[in-house]
Parts: sequence; structure tokens; C-alpha cells
Amino acid sequence: MDTMPEIVGLAVWKQGHIGVYIGNGYVIEAMGTKYGVVRTELSKRSWSAWHKLRGDTVVWWNGFEHYDRVYQSKVFTFTPDFSSVVNSDEIITGGTGYRDYGTLPPEVEAAPPDYGIYPQFKRAIGFLTRGCIRRCEYCIVPRKEGTIHPAATWKEIKRPDNREIVFLDNNVLASDHGLEQIGRMGGEPVWVDFNQGLDARLITPEVSKMLARLHWIRFIRMSCDTSGMIPVVERAAAYLREAGAAPSRFWAYVLVRDVEDARRRIIALWEMGITPFAQPYWDYDGGEPTLEQKAFARWVNHRAAFHSCTWEDYQYPGKRGRIL
Repeated sequence: MDTMPEIVGLAVWKQGHIGVYIGNGYVIEAMGTKYGVVRTELSKRSWSAWHKLRGDTVVWWNGFEHYDRVYQSKVFTFTPDFSSVVNSDEIITGGTGYRDYGTLPPEVEAAPPDYGIYPQFKRAIGFLTRGCIRRCEYCIVPRKEGTIHPAATWKEIKRPDNREIVFLDNNVLASDHGLEQIGRMGGEPVWVDFNQGLDARLITPEVSKMLARLHWIRFIRMSCDTSGMIPVVERAAAYLREAGAAPSRFWAYVLVRDVEDARRRIIALWEMGITPFAQPYWDYDGGEPTLEQKAFARWVNHRAAFHSCTWEDYQYPGKRGRIL
């Protein structure tokens, strides 16, 4: 943003929207009849907006044009690399899928997405915190982001034109800042989803009361990745029920490595009234889930199959019998 001159009256733009710079880092922009004309911070923009303010044109790659610079990113190592020829003077790759653990410039990292290039996505998305206190062998977060630390407030993440926020925090309950933000959202007209799940080990009666005051987009997500987590999740669910959270919203990720162990966790969760979601284990170095792990996840996540037969009776390609 320091490349933009301090000139009052400059127009600032993102796809489908325009504002007027009024100096000292602020913009005046119209947010429709619901919010009217509001003052916002110039710095609260995204990478593409940052480029646009520099006078750059930002578009999706289409394969037919020549570009000055193309950005490529991927989250997972198992995602195939981009095989098409890219006609560009410069190509920049990033993300854990490329084993890149670097960070963006602070002014970019702190900025929300440029929603103008994602018109189909209406919800806000962002992080209250980054990092994690755990050191799970299958998780790259501590290596990439370090120990847990504040990233933003919920008001900085929320879009002025929408009341729904998807948070991507890896362990928000482990942070005093995260808990403070959850407390501040309680009773506010905002609907939330902690998409990566909440650490059931940190759901206490006090935390449950805070969570019960939130408006949920759909699920209250937890995880049950080992058999040792079964009583922990059961206790967390009991605290949430007592606090007034709707049991129909209880949901849990289930990591699938040993299939029989995962099956026991799935059944235990279902008997608690918690909806399970199975995730086959992908090795960070590229190891693919086994046929059995993939089939087990399909059985769990395809509710018609899950409710119509046991895992032992479930038929899948590679197993003798009828294919469901």
C-alpha cells in the first residue's frame, strides 16, 4: 500500500466496486441500501487489490494470453502440478503443496481476500489466529505457522455486505485472543463456522457457554483422530449440551489410518449423536490412501450406504460382491 500516493480523491477499485480515497489510510465507499456509505480502511484489502491499487490488472489465467506474472499455489502435496504451458514473464509458486513455508508481506497477510474475483462466494473468510499448540505427527501447521498467535479480530474479517464468516483457525480455543473474539461475537448478528474444527480437549463448561451463544452456519465441528479422543469428545459434547448448544449441530472429523480403529470411533460418535466425517490419511510425502481407506470413507460419508449396511457388508471395487 505504500506505493499508493497520499492524494485525497484518488479512486480505488476492485472488481464490481469502487471507492474514493479520503486520506490517512481511509476510503469512502457505498455498501448498498443496507449499510449506506461507510468509511473503511484502505489497508483491509487483498493481494489482488494490492496489485490493483498499484495499477496492475489482475485476472484469472485462461491459457490464451501472455502475462507479466502468474501466481500458482496449492495446499496439498498430492495435488498434481500444473501441466499446461504458462505464457508468462514470471511464474511464482507457493503454498505447502510446493513445500513452501514462507510468509507473505505483512500488509498482504493481514488483508482479507479480494472478494471481487470470487463473486460466487458470499461469506467472509479468514483467521482469528494462526499456528497451533499441538505437534500432531500428521499436521504441517506448527512447522508452517509456528506457535499460536493472534491474526485478526472478527470485525476485521467480517464483510460489510454479509453476516456469515468462515474461520480457518487450526486451534482457536488455545488462544486467549481467540477466546476473547468468540466472547465478543456472542449474541452479535453474525453466523460462524470454525471450518477446521475445535479442539475438544479445550472445551470446558465455560468455553461451552461461549460457544452456545454463537450463531452457527451449520455445524459445531470437532475431531476424533485417535481412540483416546473418544471420551474427550463425549465430555465436550456433554458440556455443549448442558450449555444449550443444539446437539443436531455436533459434527466430528475422523482421520482414517487403521480402518478397524476408525470404525470403532465412527460408531462411538454416532451413538453419542455426533455426525462423523471420515478423512483418509494422505502421507505428506505423497503416499496415497489405500483402497480400503478410501472405501471406508465413502461408506461413512455416503449416508444412504452408512444407514443401510454395516462396514463388513459394504461392497466396493476390489472387494468381491455387489458394488454399492
